[in-house]
Amino acid sequence: RNFRCDCGNSKFKNLQCKLLPEKGKVNSGNKYNDNFYGLYCTCKRPYPDPEDEIPDEMIQCIVCEDWFHGRHLGAVPPESGDFHEMVCQACMNHCHFLWAYASQLAVPALTKVNSLEDEGIVLKVEESEEQKKEVKKEGGAEHQETKEEKQTEQFNEPSTSSGSEFLNIYGYCSMFLQKFPVETKTTSESSFCKLKELQSKQYLKKDTATFWPSNWRSKLCTCEDCLKMYSELEVQFLTDECDTVLAYENKGTSDQETERRDPLMDTLNSMNRVQQVELICEYNDLKTELTDYLRRFADEGTVVKREDIQHFFEEFQSRKRRRTNRMQYYCS
Repeated sequence: RNFRCDCGNSKFKNLQCKLLPEKGKVNSGNKYNDNFYGLYCTCKRPYPDPEDEIPDEMIQCIVCEDWFHGRHLGAVPPESGDFHEMVCQACMNHCHFLWAYASQLAVPALTKVNSLEDEGIVLKVEESEEQKKEVKKEGGAEHQETKEEKQTEQFNEPSTSSGSEFLNIYGYCSMFLQKFPVETKTTSESSFCKLKELQSKQYLKKDTATFWPSNWRSKLCTCEDCLKMYSELEVQFLTDECDTVLAYENKGTSDQETERRDPLMDTLNSMNRVQQVELICEYNDLKTELTDYLRRFADEGTVVKREDIQHFFEEFQSRKRRRTNRMQYYCS
């Protein structure tokens, strides 16, 4: 991520970069870790490790981009396929704000938690009022539905005066706005911080790695304060959906499909039906005649020379012209 080559800078004397001749002496964006020396994980071992007899899958952290053994993450990773990205222990300590999101978004690791006090630190227990509001909302849902049904019956009654027609129109508009409210952004909503709301509730902070589903980045707060915090921590890429592991995998799959594309099929798809049939017939004729021509050299045990191939195509073109000249076209 954001990595550039070192050729042409102060690390290599008398060597100029051919891509960027005016490159600076130091690439400040480059960050070197133990991976550049063939060492990975917190155990600082090579991969594959000839001395490691324990079968273990390595997982890449999306923040530091280092690779870790599953057994060295402080928590047992969820079953294969249950998570899409991982943030290691060190990066969770560096990006401390992620713990507030982890309680709501992260995929639970396969660890047995006896109590919150034993496994981690419980932070900011202030969610009783929020829970009460949610209960009130759920309790009032049925009452609201009943009220809307009564309004529907009332406004569906036939009317005979202009006044009642106006009330009917007004009633339908009110019902429409209730079911499909118009979204309006106010200043308070645009400056609303999801992170502060989560931090005001109870969440657990542990010394382990965390595992995340595919769409978790889209739920991170993007208010001005949070964007400033991402910049200070140098993790602005967390809000970039194109930076995800899934995006890289989809791009790799797309590139492979492009490489596997058959030029002949692409050409056929760009033609109409008559042209497709003619091209396929010509291709089959060429394949049959060339196979028969080369078989004679194989039977005689002689080497095929450039002059032989040139002679074959000259004869093939001559036969093709004779076939074309004999064809007659009639218009009805």
